[in-house]
Amino acid sequence: MANAIKPELKIVPDSDALYHAGADEFVQCAQDAIKRSRRFCVALSGGNTPRGVHLVLAANAKASLPWNQIYIFFGDERHVPPGDPESNYRMANETLLSRVPIPDENVFRVPAELDAEVAARQYEDQLRTFFRLSPGAWPRFDLIFLGLGDDGHTASLFPHSAALNETTRLVVANWVDKLHSYRVTFTYPVLNRAAEIAFLVSGASKSQILRDVLKPTGDASYPAQRVRPLDGRLLWILDRPAAKLL
Repeated sequence: MANAIKPELKIVPDSDALYHAGADEFVQCAQDAIKRSRRFCVALSGGNTPRGVHLVLAANAKASLPWNQIYIFFGDERHVPPGDPESNYRMANETLLSRVPIPDENVFRVPAELDAEVAARQYEDQLRTFFRLSPGAWPRFDLIFLGLGDDGHTASLFPHSAALNETTRLVVANWVDKLHSYRVTFTYPVLNRAAEIAFLVSGASKSQILRDVLKPTGDASYPAQRVRPLDGRLLWILDRPAAKLL
């Protein structure tokens, strides 16, 4: 059952400790997956917290991980070209991918310079090809990193957006009214079939929404609450300022 998976909370003192904890989780998952199936498939997220995790990884795991057996994807992307300052791919490339010996062909970026619907379809096709999916099948990522927005969104699954109700697509172009733009995002069926989901949440500004998501008291439903792996681990890595209201 979907709600049988209980979230695990890992609370660390500060943002620096959180970056190291996130990097450690990446390394541990990579080692386990490569030992099990000779490859590690991970989806990264955007934002400032992953930036710190990437820098720790690049500094500490450049030589210790078999990067030729690691495959990088993106759980969501802004509708911008890869060189744009807002691009999740650009951030990941600057902080991690350009600093480790990962083959170019192991990095699967969203072609977000295209029309948003076209980009989503092409990315879905890439997933289907890479994971050799038969019709109706879903990919199983070894690890998907996620963040938490002030409005409870995660990936680019925003409140009141159409993608919240998607049940058949792997990747969609999601119009976000408050941003007046599209985002390209994984859907819940992809997220919830991962072997592990790791939320990274840092800072006192996230403490209220974090409490609302993890300890709901009313009828409010936030997109992040619907991330419930069917057969996997759900881990929240939090720093103490973010977790102060829990």
